[in-house]
Amino acid sequence: MTGLTVAIRRLAHGLDLPLPAYATAQSAGLDLHAAVVEPLDLAPLERALVPTGVAIALPEGFEAQVRARSGLAMGHGIGVLNSPGTVDADYRGEIAVILINCGERAFRVERGMRIAQLVVAPVERVAWREVDDLAKTGRADGGFGSTGTAESP
Repeated sequence: MTGLTVAIRRLAHGLDLPLPAYATAQSAGLDLHAAVVEPLDLAPLERALVPTGVAIALPEGFEAQVRARSGLAMGHGIGVLNSPGTVDADYRGEIAVILINCGERAFRVERGMRIAQLVVAPVERVAWREVDDLAKTGRADGGFGSTGTAESP
């Protein structure tokens, strides 16, 4: 399968770590590794900005989404706080991950640990066309929790 070629730069504190990679042939996300110098202990409800040791140059029209790893989420309650975090095409700094410990026990982040996934996706630019009324739908203006109830279509 042919894919998008993206420039990536290893930063000095990540030279010994693997580049982000797909775990399987059908994986949507590339695993990001922790480039911490020393182990980082996250207490329950604590959050930390974890470096990955890489910076990328996405082509115009693309973004990279930083997402939690399901195994860390289910097994330890570890999530990505602003999930998905967005890496814009014009950002050239280090990719860092805001991890949060929603679990009941402390969690140790160690160097090289797979801490998140990176999904690269196309982005559409929006041009607004202001109108007085919007097209009608069965849902109309039903908001949070409005679908899947006896009152909803």
